[in-house]
Amino acid sequence: MLKLTSALLIGGLVSTASFAAKWHMPTPYGDGNLPTQIAYDFANEIKAQTNGDLDITVHSGASLVKHTEIPRSVKTGQVQMGEIFLGILGNENPVYKHDNIPFLATTYADAKKLWEAAKPAVAKQLDKDGMILLYTVAWPAQGLYSKNAVNTLADLKGTKMRAYSPSTSRLADLMGTTPTTIQVPDIPQAFSTGIIQAMVTSPSTGVGSQAWDYVNYYTDIKAWIPKNIVIVNKRAFRRLDKATQKIVMDAAAKAEAAGWTKVVERAKKDTKILIENGMKVTEPSAELVAELKAIGKTMTEEWKAEDPKAVGDILSNYNK
Repeated sequence: MLKLTSALLIGGLVSTASFAAKWHMPTPYGDGNLPTQIAYDFANEIKAQTNGDLDITVHSGASLVKHTEIPRSVKTGQVQMGEIFLGILGNENPVYKHDNIPFLATTYADAKKLWEAAKPAVAKQLDKDGMILLYTVAWPAQGLYSKNAVNTLADLKGTKMRAYSPSTSRLADLMGTTPTTIQVPDIPQAFSTGIIQAMVTSPSTGVGSQAWDYVNYYTDIKAWIPKNIVIVNKRAFRRLDKATQKIVMDAAAKAEAAGWTKVVERAKKDTKILIENGMKVTEPSAELVAELKAIGKTMTEEWKAEDPKAVGDILSNYNK
């Protein structure tokens, strides 16, 4: 997919928004990833239901806008909608960090419950910034990729750990490693040039970046279950007639339901691919689990201290 120029972003995309006919949706991940596949289904559903009156082009793999720039592009109306990893907004407001806290929610049932607890606060904050929350897609639980076996955190001491959000940077610090911000497209080069030696991410990201080319071990720590969110510019959405708005929201609900259903099978499939390509997939030792749970407790307390009221409400609703 060809990369559009800044001129097109500022000119063509904005002009088409007023007619609500041709929309653009940048996403940060490649076509092989579940969130991107659901994004295509979402766009196709809307096109079909509107008889082509609203045609959304999905630009995958950060081919139109870099991942970190997507929120601003949607907020300012340079593009009408976009998909992002929720955790990258962590520095803007603590409510965005809820699904990047280790061992707070480690099963898909708990992750869905946590999302229901956090969703009102997330939607409210996005609305303040001129965006509407459409839907979310969960990633498989996050595991530890390393060149050598990791039985305790001491085995990682002194290594450089990939980070991709404020929370993962803090996690790397607490694990005794050096956090280095690397986005998905740059993972292979970062490993091959020694910029990083380990990472905590999903089986899907490991498959997409062919992790077996640069690491040997995948420790299934199930640290947390993060999400992507799809957002739309509020003004662009309000330009749509009521019938089209309903079609968009109905398609969003369908997409979110599909994400929660399909993520479990995708996790199994991608873990199997790691094994088939020679990676050693292991369960974490009891000592490693204890160390990581202690870090999770610390990060939960730090997270709550950032905004005792908002975060406290999320935790209270989640623990009901």
